Amino acid sequence: QVQLVESGGGLVQPGGSLRLSCAASRFTLDYYDIGWFRQAPGKEREGVSCFGRRDGSAYYADSVKGRFTISRDNAKNMVYLQMNSLKPEDTAVYYCAAETGLQLSGLCVPTDFGSWGQGTQVTGSS
Repeated sequence: QVQLVESGGGLVQPGGSLRLSCAASRFTLDYYDIGWFRQAPGKEREGVSCFGRRDGSAYYADSVKGRFTISRDNAKNMVYLQMNSLKPEDTAVYYCAAETGLQLSGLCVPTDFGSWGQGTQVTGSS
């Protein structure tokens, strides 16, 4: 059974940075497409950034391009989301997710992913 555990969330002032981590267990991350998603109160879950296994491409939501960077360390079975220049509107619960065989060619959508972590809260506070 695939298991994902996020960490690294917290309270940060606008303009600050956080690095989220996602630890994978019971499966080899290298064989999966990976996505970071977020859900703000009263809003639908949305894709933030994805890493396609097929060609190693990274995709980002327009709202985070140039500020967020997704990366993976296959040796450690970890995925990261470096978030810089945080804004109050980045406040949300952030989730990592994994799925196989998606053939990603653009930003991922939540309904394509079957394995999810429990989420970590990021709060941008002024």
